Amino acid sequence: MEPDEHPDAPSGLWRAGSTFTIGAIGLLCRGFLKGLSRSESPGLDKFLELLDERRDVEGRQRGLITVSNHVSVLDDPMIWGILPVSYLFNPDNMRWGLGSYDLCFTNKGLSTFFTFGQVLPTHRSAHSQYGGLFQPTITQAIRLLSRGPFTRGDEAPRSPDKSPKSPDLVDPFTGGHLTFSTNGQDTFPSPSAYLNRRHSWVHIFPEGMIHQHEEHTMRYFKWGVSRLILESDPMPDVVPMWIEGPEQVMHESRTFPRFLPRPFHSISITFGDRLDGEKVFGDLRQRWRQLCEQEETKSGKLEVGVLNDRLKHSEEAVELRKECTMRVRAAVLDLRRRRGHLDEDPKAGLAETWRKEGSQREGRKEDGSWTKDT
Repeated sequence: MEPDEHPDAPSGLWRAGSTFTIGAIGLLCRGFLKGLSRSESPGLDKFLELLDERRDVEGRQRGLITVSNHVSVLDDPMIWGILPVSYLFNPDNMRWGLGSYDLCFTNKGLSTFFTFGQVLPTHRSAHSQYGGLFQPTITQAIRLLSRGPFTRGDEAPRSPDKSPKSPDLVDPFTGGHLTFSTNGQDTFPSPSAYLNRRHSWVHIFPEGMIHQHEEHTMRYFKWGVSRLILESDPMPDVVPMWIEGPEQVMHESRTFPRFLPRPFHSISITFGDRLDGEKVFGDLRQRWRQLCEQEETKSGKLEVGVLNDRLKHSEEAVELRKECTMRVRAAVLDLRRRRGHLDEDPKAGLAETWRKEGSQREGRKEDGSWTKDT
């Protein structure tokens, strides 16, 4: 099917379900932030101006990445309750997130809910053989940030077990070719296959897990965010964010009733300025393009978000991802500094620093912090 032959958007019923899901959850979060918490949102006005620029889908020129620290299980969706109500009921201009496959997509009900909520099924390496930097969900995120639409399938891991593990969530109005698989067995709608998802907004928590510390330090950032920045076409806008307070609402040490958020805490959601993408990442993207051109000369044109082995694992590709990720982390740290926190130990940004945790990834640590996989 040619790009101009398939629908501009999913079916009306599908879009209605997504609008209701995102809007209803957004209202609940907004009610908690405004009615049961003391909330502030420095920088929100500028961020809303950016969202207003992106309201016309056809007029968008690039995607949007927001990136932040991760302090509680409620960070997403709670933080988006800070947006005005009118923004909450416009899925075309709302964020796409990455949600844990083994938590959010374990049955048909949860899978439908999170899919309507614009959450992509993501395998965690600690819990699945299908996790990692090159899983098909990351390809979908890259394509959402790019112009699209993309109707070609993603590279999915093959499995000898052909029986479906996930429910069929395919919109019957689109056809099976507008789907992707995360593990070679399941089937999910391919969001990047529609015109109304071009240059979308993707939010990412690069720490990959919750980290709660009295000094508000961060863990190292994983490299997924670097793939979004280096491979999306054209370069997306990047807005750093800093979150404080949700860790008190849902602290990992909480007791019964554990599932209930604790009200009457101060919550701040700080939006940084849009980064000067060319200044911060331009040299890295230029080197990445040169590396891709070298590989395509040898093996032919590669689909957006699909890499050969050299682009995945070569020393130069790895170094580019490391440097890109550290620059993103530096932007978030700058917001942390503006919130009045002292500079952290530079070692905190290195993966090697956290290897001392060993296999005990979750729970209370020796330094008094708490962590949890998400």
